[in-house]
Amino acid sequence: MVSPEKTHAQILDGRVVADQIKQEVAANVRQLLAQYNVKPCLAAVLVGNDDASAVYVRNKVRACAEVGIESDQRRLPANTTTEELLALIRDLNQSEKVDGILVQLPLPKQIDEATIISAVDPAKDVDGFHPTNVGLLAMGRPRFVPCTPAGIIELLDRHQIEIAGTNACVVGRSQIVGRPVASLLLQRHATVTICHSRTRNLPDFTRQADILIAAIGRAAFIRSNFIKPGAVVIDVGVNKLTDPNQAQSLFGAEAGKRIEAIKSRGYTLIGDVHPAEAEALAGWRTPVPGGVGLLTVAMLMRNTLQAAKWRRGL
Repeated sequence: MVSPEKTHAQILDGRVVADQIKQEVAANVRQLLAQYNVKPCLAAVLVGNDDASAVYVRNKVRACAEVGIESDQRRLPANTTTEELLALIRDLNQSEKVDGILVQLPLPKQIDEATIISAVDPAKDVDGFHPTNVGLLAMGRPRFVPCTPAGIIELLDRHQIEIAGTNACVVGRSQIVGRPVASLLLQRHATVTICHSRTRNLPDFTRQADILIAAIGRAAFIRSNFIKPGAVVIDVGVNKLTDPNQAQSLFGAEAGKRIEAIKSRGYTLIGDVHPAEAEALAGWRTPVPGGVGLLTVAMLMRNTLQAAKWRRGL
């Protein structure tokens, strides 16, 4: 673990690690095509007109092109019913061409999200959200690990940050990040605490953490009094900041660049961790943007490749 005397955090660069993973996937895809004439295919389903969801799907389709995976994008109108979406998923489940199915969340309110997640073939569930895959992960026998938690572990491993024996604290208990990353850390022999909105005296728990993971969706919520000096701080949050005055106090030396971003496009992105305070206190930290988000897409590519191999017994 990093020495507490350190005054500036080292950056855990998600871009570098994501590029490494995508290069490895691309090499495997080329090999699969050359040896078996198999090209993995990811079906991406987008329902409605949510701008953020459209951007996420676009990024995933672009990543497919980068690594040589075929993408099959399906767009459905905002008034789609649960039954209509189920019919599409049944078709994708039965398709010999499709290896992975991604249903972009959140779905419109009239659609039963749990029903849709459970309808995806577990062998094509590259998001790792199906109850069967959640259960396998909890048992320590993971098939598909949700992409963001998997990316966090890759980030730690590739920076040679020890997990075994550490105190790890996860702030947030979602099925997408908080719970699965806690399970992965536990399987790697960390002592894990999960905190959430009902946790009393939250800083008392987070200050004990050698590895602190924030995934709560509250901009700059994790302040210096939450952070153990020298800790590894992983920021999963993605929040929009539109106030230049706030940017001045939050971003320290980076404030000028962030204020320019607000002036030019109306916002800048900030995570769940106060960046300037984490920079002064943490041993390692992830930036937002440029941290965990890029790894989520890279791990989706790896899961899709794995699905293509498993389906064919390769």
